[in-house]
Amino acid sequence: MTGGWIPAFAGMTYKNMKTSAGSLKKGDFLFYQGEIWQIQKADFYSPGKGSALMKTKIKNLITGKNIDYTLKTAETAETIDVESIELQYLYKDAENLHFMDERTYQQYTIPASIVGRATDFMLEGNKYFVYIHDEKPLTVRPQMSVRLKVTETEDAAKGDTVTGAKKPAKVETGVIIQVPLFVKVGDTVAINPETGEYTERVKV
Repeated sequence: MTGGWIPAFAGMTYKNMKTSAGSLKKGDFLFYQGEIWQIQKADFYSPGKGSALMKTKIKNLITGKNIDYTLKTAETAETIDVESIELQYLYKDAENLHFMDERTYQQYTIPASIVGRATDFMLEGNKYFVYIHDEKPLTVRPQMSVRLKVTETEDAAKGDTVTGAKKPAKVETGVIIQVPLFVKVGDTVAINPETGEYTERVKV
C-alpha cells in the first residue's frame, strides 16, 4: 500500500485548533487560505504604540512558496494537529523523496522542494521523523545537526595555519561544503542542515 503526497488539500477534513497568535512558534502548522502552511520564522514585535504583533514567515506545503504573515498577538490562528513518525528514507528521484514505514511497509512520497536544503544532507537508508496529518506526509522534521563522512577534499598545504581558512569538501551524500583546513578524507563532520555550514569535526 502506498501513501503518497497529495498535491491538493482541498475538501479534506482537518482537526484544527484555535491558537493565540502570541504563542505561535517556528515549526507550527497553520491552516490558512484553505491550505496548510508551516511557520519558518516567528518574531514578537512591539511597536511601542498600538497592539503587539507576531510577525511570521510561512511556507506553503503545496507550492513551497514563502510569504510574510503578521497577526496581532490578541488574534487567533488556525493551527493543524500533526504527528511525527519515524520512517526509513529510501531514495530521491528527480522530484520526490521516498520513505517507508518499516512496521507496516507503507510508503510515502514528499516533494524535495518542500523539504528544501536539508535534502542535501539526508542519507539513504537512514531514519527520519516525518510530519503526518490525516495519514498524509507533510514534510520532514528538521534536524538541528547531521553527521556525515568526508569523502573528498584536498590536503592542506604543509605549514598552512591560516586562522579561519576554509576549503571545499565533498561529504557522503555528494554535496560539497566548506570545512577548515585541518579536515581530511575519512573525518566525520557535523553540519547544520538548514544553512549547510560545517560546525565541528566529530570523533567517532
